[in-house]
Amino acid sequence: MSSLLKGRFLWVGGKGGVGKTTTAAALGLLAAQRGQRCLVVSTDPAHSLGDAYDQPLSDQPQAILPGLDAIEIDPDQEVEAHLERVINQMQHFAAPAMLKELKRQMQLTRLSPGTQEAALLERIAKIMTSTADQYDLVIFDTAPTGHTLRLLALPEAMAAWTDGLLAHNKKSSELGKVLEHLTPRAGQNLASPLDAGEPIRHLEEKTQQVAQVLLERRRLFYQARHSIQNPELNAFLFVMTPEKLPLLETRRAITSLQEAQIPVAAVLVNRVLPATADGQFLQARRAQEALYLDEIDQQFAALPRPRLALLETDVQGLAQLNQLAEELAAAGF
Repeated sequence: MSSLLKGRFLWVGGKGGVGKTTTAAALGLLAAQRGQRCLVVSTDPAHSLGDAYDQPLSDQPQAILPGLDAIEIDPDQEVEAHLERVINQMQHFAAPAMLKELKRQMQLTRLSPGTQEAALLERIAKIMTSTADQYDLVIFDTAPTGHTLRLLALPEAMAAWTDGLLAHNKKSSELGKVLEHLTPRAGQNLASPLDAGEPIRHLEEKTQQVAQVLLERRRLFYQARHSIQNPELNAFLFVMTPEKLPLLETRRAITSLQEAQIPVAAVLVNRVLPATADGQFLQARRAQEALYLDEIDQQFAALPRPRLALLETDVQGLAQLNQLAEELAAAGF
């Protein structure tokens, strides 16, 4: 379990409302207390990481404590920045008369399905590929499970879209063959095949520049995907509560991640009723909870399943997060 904080990336995910953010925030504190340089990144549009640390955060690293920084990525802001980059790039290739229509189309694109996920993934990929010198560990506080799965599956969709766009360009018939040759196959290193620049040099200059931009973006996505699938670099921690709906969603999500070859390291069972809780109502709740705890042990027998007791108060601020960090350390993190 302690190995969870020894990789480069840790994703904390699960159903909404089970305590992902407080867990990610406390794990960041624990890592910093152990001498690691840690960055905690919230990708959930409904941000609460700043609330957990009880201080305002932005889309740039903010110091929480020595050795611990935090970011709240704003998906809408990422979309605006992404579309602005696209417009700036396309201005070099489009005729002046087309610029007004191009900008109109880009403004419509911000509402298109997948635009927010694409911009968010690009930011996450940049964080994953550019933070090695600054941080030992990056913890991602992710959105609810379905969003996370779409986010992690997007590189393949983006690669297919890029291949189709370039292969059907009338000026890029030869580039289609290059892309087919460069596309990584099963078991192949996902980063290195896209580093070659030689095959596109014979293309017409403007087409060459467009191709280079798209290939660099693909390389960024594949490098991030390669890291996500490497169990020596990356781990996924599911947080759940001992209730029926979180149990069902966690089971489905773990199956999906394992099918995508994304390593799942553990399931943290949060808010377990303490043995000292009394009263007839709590006894009934504990009896129901015991059934779910047995089912969790059966269904996730192959994974570590540490438990955290339900606390008396909400968790907010460094003092309470430190208490939670101590509980996590005692649980084997």
